[in-house]
Amino acid sequence: MDYRNTLNLPETDFPMRGNLPQKEPEILKSWEESQLYDKVQKARAGRPKFILHDGPPYANGDIHLGHAINKVLKDIVVKYKTMMGFDAPYVPGWDTHGLPIEQQVIKKLGVNRHAVSVLDFRKNCKDYAEKYVGIQREQFKRLGVRGDWEHPYLTLQKEYEAAQIGVFGDMTHKGYIYKGLKPVYWCPSCETALAEAEIEYADKPANAIYVKFAVRDGLNILNQENSFVVIWTTTPWTLPANLAICVHPELRYAVVTAQQEHWIVAEGMLDSLRSLWNMELPVERTFSGKELEGVICKNPLMDRDSVLICGEHVTLEAGTGCVHTAPGHGEDDFLVGKKYGLPVLCPVDHQGKFTSEAGVYVGQKTGKANPAIVEDLKNSGDLVMEETIEHSYPHCWRCKSPIIFRATEQWFASIDGFRQAALDEIEKVHWIPAWGKDRIYNMIADRGDWCISRQRTWGVPIPIFYCEDCGKVLVNNQTISFVQEIFRQEGSDAWFAHSAKELLPEGFTCDCGGNSFRKETDIMDVWFDSGTSHAGVLKQREHLAWPADLYLEGSDQHRGWFNSSLSTGVAAFGQAPYRNVLTHGFVVDEQGRKMSKSLGNGVDPLKVVQELGADILRLWVSSVDYKNDVAASPRIMKQMSEAYRKIRNTLRFLLSNLNDFDPAKDKVSYQDLQEIDRWALLKLSKVVERVLQGYESYEFHWVYHTIHNFCTVELSAIYLDIVKDRLYVEGKNSHTRRSAQTVLYEVLDSLVRLLAPVLSFITEEIWRYIPGDKTIENIQMAEMPKVNSEWMNETMVDTWDQILALRTDVSKALEKARQEKLINHPLTAQVDLYPTDEQYGFLQKVPNLAEIFIVSGLTVHKPEEERPEGVQQAEVHEGLGIWVQPAKGEKCERCWMFHEEVGKDAEHPTICPRCSGVVKSLNS
Repeated sequence: MDYRNTLNLPETDFPMRGNLPQKEPEILKSWEESQLYDKVQKARAGRPKFILHDGPPYANGDIHLGHAINKVLKDIVVKYKTMMGFDAPYVPGWDTHGLPIEQQVIKKLGVNRHAVSVLDFRKNCKDYAEKYVGIQREQFKRLGVRGDWEHPYLTLQKEYEAAQIGVFGDMTHKGYIYKGLKPVYWCPSCETALAEAEIEYADKPANAIYVKFAVRDGLNILNQENSFVVIWTTTPWTLPANLAICVHPELRYAVVTAQQEHWIVAEGMLDSLRSLWNMELPVERTFSGKELEGVICKNPLMDRDSVLICGEHVTLEAGTGCVHTAPGHGEDDFLVGKKYGLPVLCPVDHQGKFTSEAGVYVGQKTGKANPAIVEDLKNSGDLVMEETIEHSYPHCWRCKSPIIFRATEQWFASIDGFRQAALDEIEKVHWIPAWGKDRIYNMIADRGDWCISRQRTWGVPIPIFYCEDCGKVLVNNQTISFVQEIFRQEGSDAWFAHSAKELLPEGFTCDCGGNSFRKETDIMDVWFDSGTSHAGVLKQREHLAWPADLYLEGSDQHRGWFNSSLSTGVAAFGQAPYRNVLTHGFVVDEQGRKMSKSLGNGVDPLKVVQELGADILRLWVSSVDYKNDVAASPRIMKQMSEAYRKIRNTLRFLLSNLNDFDPAKDKVSYQDLQEIDRWALLKLSKVVERVLQGYESYEFHWVYHTIHNFCTVELSAIYLDIVKDRLYVEGKNSHTRRSAQTVLYEVLDSLVRLLAPVLSFITEEIWRYIPGDKTIENIQMAEMPKVNSEWMNETMVDTWDQILALRTDVSKALEKARQEKLINHPLTAQVDLYPTDEQYGFLQKVPNLAEIFIVSGLTVHKPEEERPEGVQQAEVHEGLGIWVQPAKGEKCERCWMFHEEVGKDAEHPTICPRCSGVVKSLNS
């Protein structure tokens, strides 16, 4: 007889191989056809809301790994919250205005923005942005991200732009918006002002020079001939704009003898200057900085005075302690110059070229003028020293070119107007990780006014009018409301399509009586665009709510979107637009290096999906502690593929042993389960508890490591290994087998639910196979498992820790016997235990030890029995003797265990009594 046919062998149609690159698109198609997002939202209608507001990625190019980690993290959160019973809609968004799109339209489409009309150029930009919205949308969907992809928000949408104008109007009405002349970050390459968030720093060589400024009027303090104040600068090109030299009022300044002249420098810098200049620099006398206030020097390049003034920003970190001051080219310079009533001189145009105010340097670009300026200083004898240093210098984050500080008339948001309110709101927000609070708090506390105007075309115009008769700036509730309604109907193109008169209410006049107006030509900073998304999305869509429960972006957004959103939220509505803010790090390679094309160390998420599957990428996201920078490489992705395989195989094993299990009638009550089965449910409960804690605290690596460890150790290596015999050999409907199957069912059902937010594809696939009459058609509409208090039987913990430690001892003894050729497989072994008195009492209480050790026979001897020679001493259990010998009897053809009764049943001579009973019951 072929006894194999009498075994309960695993059986399932659930495939062993994932074939994710082929299978996942099929699942995606089914989600789309069944309108899964709408079904999930309908299933949670009326429940408490959880709103994760999507920070808009820029619609420019394919997605990269940073996009992938961000979107998958958001998807994990939204799916978890949904499965916890929340109504958690997810509206994806895109940032669609700004300079990079203009640059791509000019570069890739060959459009000359000066040769086409503004509206035609803007249409090209819009088409380009919408093209990449479509591309990125499909790429995000391929990652398994569930969202309202048919109704995303774009910063170019009419309703969005109208809401943005409303926020601008609110801030203007409260006095937070003003126009001023002050130095701002300026990109000569892009020909526009930049915000602080659009600056990145990179090292570049700089010409550092020490320059003498001759004293013209020493005010009877510096009354010797040939007296000079020596300054230091790393930007020689700003010297034509010099109007002053700044000293610290409380520092001591020394007049020193140098080259038969009298040089004035900070006393605290003398030691370093003596070494650097290789001069003795004997001190003639000293003054406080305050005493030098008002001394007049001569700009060595221009026939212009340079006055000594006092400023608290002067330090002794570098240079001479005498700071070259050009109010048109630096923030500190501007502020101290304003205090002293200095003009804001900026002899540089929008292309970074000197104007006629720079004299002989007119027409030269600032960077290229440096050598000429240094040469002129050499020729005039005013150059003390020149050196080249590595200097961390601000660059435009879009074109990567060095920027300049340039004083221009710009529109600003006055941070001082709402700074304290913003700082107070920061204290109310939950920042994850906690250091995020200090980071943004310091940024807001130290932040200067926000330059919100840009000299470009593709964006939302600043809705300001000017009276042609008196020059007055016109913006009020009436003009804002009128423009807002036009934008709601036509979009911001209306600003360029209509005259000023058409954009103002009929009959509108200025206070002076004038009725001729012109429009502002600047557009808004794109950070103002995205920073008002809480108003343009959360306040506009009825199914959402304001403020959001969570903002989740990369750590660079403390100075970007988190910052601009906080500023507009507090300024317009008096409150932060978010309750919680979570940040993740950047993706680096295994050596911790930033990914770049030049290094060739990038990991393309689309390639990972194509070759391994989106679930592998999602599993990687869940496995890392994303609050720090995270490492990625092809090798790491392969490792995740192997981890996925182990999890999939575990789930498949569970499923294949439930092919005849109906939970409605076959489940065994907890009290009637075998003790090891109750232990398995205890472990499952702890897994559920830990995983839910991980999700709730956004520690998703807890989720991965807890489940992976449970599958590979406590399940595969222990519990499933032990109960295989029961599952395969015992009678199909036997209590012992149904007891094990009950555990398998509970484990499978729980694990699939716990994994669903992370492994969205495999859990969707396996959900259809889980036995039972499911009224929930999709795993994403199911709810998370709850911690079962009945299963949390802590009294079992110590007992089973001891049992498993004993199992380890026995396994080592079995392995030694196998190496000595005494046995082959553990089932060929008989184990005899020789315990101490205390151990004997414990072992007497443990049922089915042979099953736990997976051996054919096991005997626990009384402590007083004599131990035979060759008994091993247990490593963990001191005093315990373990004796391994070949099992007695013959091998059962059906269960493979050895038994002394094999051969005594005439009807079934090749199987053991247990198997004989099972087989006979099949025929009865």
